[in-house]
Order: sequence, then structure tokens, then C-alpha cells
Amino acid sequence: MAWFDAGVNLLDSRFDANDIIARAQQAGVSKLCVITTHPNEWKSAVALHKAFPDTCCYTIGVHPHNAKDVLPEHYDMLREMATQPGCVAIGECGLDFNRNFSAPEIQLTVFEAQLKLASELELPVYLHERDAFEQQLSLLKRYMPSLTGGIAHCFTGTKEQVEAYVALGLYIGVTGWVCDEKRGGDLREAVHSIPLNKLVLETDAPYLFPKSLRPRKRNNEPAYLPHIGQYLSEHLGETTETLRDCSYANTCTLFSLGE
Repeated sequence: MAWFDAGVNLLDSRFDANDIIARAQQAGVSKLCVITTHPNEWKSAVALHKAFPDTCCYTIGVHPHNAKDVLPEHYDMLREMATQPGCVAIGECGLDFNRNFSAPEIQLTVFEAQLKLASELELPVYLHERDAFEQQLSLLKRYMPSLTGGIAHCFTGTKEQVEAYVALGLYIGVTGWVCDEKRGGDLREAVHSIPLNKLVLETDAPYLFPKSLRPRKRNNEPAYLPHIGQYLSEHLGETTETLRDCSYANTCTLFSLGE
């Protein structure tokens, strides 16, 4: 069985999609979820799926950093594009109060609008959060009963936060952050509280190159997902095959894809 990278910023200007997908497949990573973060990426994500229908699915949404760029017409565009073949989730959406590239009140408005659309369209939510856990949890508690599910993408938080998200029924996305000896301590503790049936592996490439991998590279890639899986499996005392197969199955369930 192959690997499924549940989160790749494949539209990033640093990437040549053909090369990235080829290297991923050589490494045994057969499926990728392409993340969108801004309305100007949505059409490109659709085009990628059309070019690689057996490899790429995608999300449609607005990252909290970009909430300030949302215009009223974007919501109709989001609703229409999220019903296209290959779209598996609404997002990357959520709250990020760390640097406030968009004002918090605008972030909250745009996030809630996406939660409503996800509920209407019966799609899971693809969630981002930084320094806004309590506010995000409060909104999720209101909307999760009407949602079909979701994932805490690129989770880097604590055991208590994992438990709160899992209690809502969310999947937890684990990246190469877990391999970072200096910054990944909270996550290495928290992963012990993730049930295997809620664990999803992702790279968030080109970000978060796994620092335990040698030689070190400037950019992360889906091809490095097996290394993250191996590192995490050793940390959890599971086999790499177990984590690979669980994550693949969980990702397919989350996104309502056939295995």
C-alpha cells in the first residue's frame, strides 16, 4: 500500500508540479491533497486535478492570512468551485492571531462563512489555527454538529488540544514538525493522545522540512512523507506500515474517497 500526503502547497511558486509529483510517486506517495489558501489559487487547483486526476485532490478555501482579500463575490465562486470534481474539503480556513495579517474580526467573519458553506455543501473543513485555539474551538463547537467532519491541519499543539479536537470528531494532521527536536516537544507528547483512527500524515510542503532527515534541503516535498511516517512510528512504538496504512485509510475516509 502507498502513502497519501494529506496536505501539500503544490501551487507554491517554488514548485514544478510535474517534478514534485514524479518524485513523490518514486517515493511511494501515490496521492496528494493540494491545499488552496486564496481565491487566486482555486482555478489552478482545479486544473491540477484535471491534469493528475488519479493523484491530486484539492481543497477550496481562504487562509486566515488572506481573509482581508475576500470580496462578496468570492463566496459564490467558492460555493461553485467546491462542487467541482476533485474538491474534498473547504479550507485551508481558520484563525491565526499570531501576526494578524488580517484583522481578527475579519478572520472570524471569513472563517464562519466557510464553516456555513462547508455545512451547506456537506464537505469537511480543512483547519488552520495559531494562537487562537479557544476562539476556534468555540466556533467549531457550534458548527461541528452540522459538518461532515474535518482535520486540524498541521497540528503543533498540546495533548489537551488534541483531546479537545478529537472529542469534536476531528482528524489530526501530523507533519515533519514532530521531527524537530527543538520545537516539536509539545507535539511529540501530544501524538500519544491521537487515536490511530484519527491520525493523518501530511508534509505541508514546501514548509516544515523534517529536520531529522539528511541531507537537509531548503524545501519540503511529498517525497519526504515516508521519513515522517518512519520517525513517528518509532516514537509511538508502531510499525511504519501500520501508520502508513492507518493514515491512508483515515485520509480517504475524511475526504470521502475510495481507497
